[in-house]
Amino acid sequence: MSYQAEYIWIDGTKPTPIMRNKTKILKDGQEPPIWGFDGSSTNQAPGNSSDCVLRPVFTTPDPIRKGDNILVLCEVELPDFTPHPTNTRVACVETAERYASFEPLFGIEQEYTFMQNGRPLGWPDNGFPAPQGPYYCGVGGEKMVGREIVEAHTIACMEAGLSIEGTNAEVLMGQWEFQIGVLPAPAIGDQLWMARWLLNRIAEDYGVSVSLDPKPVAGDWNGAGAHTNFSTNAMRESYDAIIEGCEALGKNANEHIANYGAGIESRLTGAHETARYDTFSYGVSDRGASVRIPWAVEKAGKGYLEDRRPNANMDPYVVSRLMIETICSYSEKD
Repeated sequence: MSYQAEYIWIDGTKPTPIMRNKTKILKDGQEPPIWGFDGSSTNQAPGNSSDCVLRPVFTTPDPIRKGDNILVLCEVELPDFTPHPTNTRVACVETAERYASFEPLFGIEQEYTFMQNGRPLGWPDNGFPAPQGPYYCGVGGEKMVGREIVEAHTIACMEAGLSIEGTNAEVLMGQWEFQIGVLPAPAIGDQLWMARWLLNRIAEDYGVSVSLDPKPVAGDWNGAGAHTNFSTNAMRESYDAIIEGCEALGKNANEHIANYGAGIESRLTGAHETARYDTFSYGVSDRGASVRIPWAVEKAGKGYLEDRRPNANMDPYVVSRLMIETICSYSEKD
């Protein structure tokens, strides 16, 4: 007997990578081996030296094919088995290991927009839907488009064993969110990428695409982010450590903005519950700040912080690495 292993990887498309996949048939009991692909077709190699290597790093049951079939998330390597330049996971692993004593944990809120025929799902062919207001966590009628895809995706994530924490409709019509966590790095990146792939694959069956564009519609409409919640063992015991983490992020704000996703200036405008990309602020219960401290955290005197700056199209390996480096290295200096 045999089973299907769906190999999934992140390509080299710029400025925002996309996901690729292909199927390998394996004999029962056979572990997914390293495999290869044509990097010249994924912006990862020239045509005259096109071979790239897929190294399995994370597997889950396949909730679409079911049975004994699996999904296989892979790192990309060069033919000499060194990391490919587009492989951001390796640096994330190294950073997570270096600061393991801090026990950093993440939860990521992934916003996205369903698109069809070049416009958000449910929008009229010409003009605009009713203004923002009734869509966020809404219910009923024609305004809540795409819910059947969201429900299918949620069940798929659960059946795959991913740490999905919840879902909700967002402020823009056709925009939704799911949350993954609480997990260390690199697992937070592995599971977010796998959840993204499942979302795209399931939406495909409905004739819908998924956009992670940080500003899917120009004008007075909300953008799409990936708010990243972060804590260390010290933060989970001390409010002072949370304030220290916020201060650390402020001192390294420019590097974070440069690595929080392409097109960030279009989203972080100071409007639509964002702080401007060229300023830094933090505050309790402030959704207009760069970093929010939830009111319940202040009340408890311990917990976590929420970095509201990352775009929906951010690379979770890059974001988690940067947050660990910035906050934990700052703490080490004290």
